Amino acid sequence: MKAPPLFHCVGFAVGLGNVWRFPYLCQIYGGGAFLIPYVIALIFEGIPLFHLELAIGQRLRKGSIGVWNTISPYLGGVGIGSLMVSFIVSLYYNTILAWVMWYFINSFQEPLPWSACPLNGNRTGYIEECHESTAVNYFWYRRALNIASDITDSGNLQWWLVLCLAICWAIVYLCTIRGIESTGKAIYVTAIFPYLVLTIFLIRGLTLPGATEGLVYFFTPNMNILKNPRVWLDAATQIFFSLSLAFGGLIAFSSYNSPKNDCEKDAVTIAIVNSMTSLYASIPVFSILGFKATTRYWDCLDRNIIGIINEFDLPDQSIMRDNYTIWFGLLNTTHPKKIASLKLRSCDLQEFLDASGTGLAFIVFTEAIILMPGSQGWAVLFFVMLFSLGLSSMFGNIEGILTPLLELHVVSKSVPKEVLSGVICLVSFVTALCFTLRSGSYWLEVFDSYAGSLPLLIIAFFEVTGVVYVYGIKRFSDDVKWMTGRQPNFYWQVSWRIISPLLITKFLEILTSYIFPGHLIYKSLDLLRSVSSNSYTPSFNVVFGLTWKI
Repeated sequence: MKAPPLFHCVGFAVGLGNVWRFPYLCQIYGGGAFLIPYVIALIFEGIPLFHLELAIGQRLRKGSIGVWNTISPYLGGVGIGSLMVSFIVSLYYNTILAWVMWYFINSFQEPLPWSACPLNGNRTGYIEECHESTAVNYFWYRRALNIASDITDSGNLQWWLVLCLAICWAIVYLCTIRGIESTGKAIYVTAIFPYLVLTIFLIRGLTLPGATEGLVYFFTPNMNILKNPRVWLDAATQIFFSLSLAFGGLIAFSSYNSPKNDCEKDAVTIAIVNSMTSLYASIPVFSILGFKATTRYWDCLDRNIIGIINEFDLPDQSIMRDNYTIWFGLLNTTHPKKIASLKLRSCDLQEFLDASGTGLAFIVFTEAIILMPGSQGWAVLFFVMLFSLGLSSMFGNIEGILTPLLELHVVSKSVPKEVLSGVICLVSFVTALCFTLRSGSYWLEVFDSYAGSLPLLIIAFFEVTGVVYVYGIKRFSDDVKWMTGRQPNFYWQVSWRIISPLLITKFLEILTSYIFPGHLIYKSLDLLRSVSSNSYTPSFNVVFGLTWKI
């Protein structure tokens, strides 16, 4: 059964970034305040460019290279650029799915392997490296990545990651063996299943203690943060990357549409579905974040309460969580030296809500799952959902490689699509083996920083200017009218002609100021120093400080 191209576009656009990066950006950029630049970028950048790609692909019935060569031979490089970006992003994107696969396989263990630190060789205590950090961090850095302390220390291939990577590429091949024709049944599962799991997590998250605190944290805006230009850049790039603009996959998918398909309606529908998915995913994320923060807050209070009761020989349950603040204030006034000697922790719920960092969704869910009844089932559901989100996006990436290669005529027409798809997946697998080294996560960060931001913005700029000023806005508007029966209105005209090109130009200016000169190198060296000092928390940003764009 062949799925409608609309399903492929939804599956390609909705991906890991909706569940991982969007909640993180909302957390660090003032909760509800981040939604203001996000919506503005969606309206004036995301939707117009999305409509443009769907319309030009549907009208010219070609992939990314064919479309731009048809418009002008001088624009053929735009399609090749999309092909190269799709290939590079596919390499490390499927590596992320390999990490998800490793966690999925380990989710069937009882208890979950990241729920407690392993014992040392003498079985007299916990492994010191884990004991000084947390079980969740130890499992990620040592059991999953076995991360090196320096990017120059490549180490050996980690066999479990190689195996998971091979499985992931085999699954991608089986689902895309003949291009879009073979993804019909798979896309129904990968596009719909994540919503089912998110709904289950939503219901469960809202019933957990502390969920209200998490949602209040999410929806309470900090308007002062809007003065930071980085907020606007991250909002724009989140829209840009989450809609998968400039990868070439959308143009390829839309070329399979009926010539008279209402591409305007599709563009608006998919963009809204994508953004609503981000909001929908954020509710269970912040509900569980509130639960995790509240649980840690209660644990902090309980440890302090036990210390005070033992020190002052007070009756059990004389100090409770509800009256802890009163007791602490009283005893700190009457016996300040005793209280100081206890070295009590500062228990602030807000600090625990702020503590998740760049890997917000991943850390929140893996730690919170441990505390849930039936944690194995929740872990399996969560990682299957992540894999489904990533797999549907991989379909678009592979289509963004396969269709341009066919248009370039680099292989004979007699070569079956099955063989070409297999060669693409095999070459990608072999190339991506560098990410399974002990230093692989560092290289993944380098690839993401260079391949996943600046090139796409440049490609998008030439796309919109190529259609408007080379193909001709009048000719393009007539094509849209022929396909949809409606002339593009004032909003589309102004966005394509002026607003979108100017916004992309401004974002390029801001982005280059963060990358050049040497910003990335400085950041990488700073993070490497954090890892070398055996500090797990800063080094977490090396791996999860990514754009999570798709």
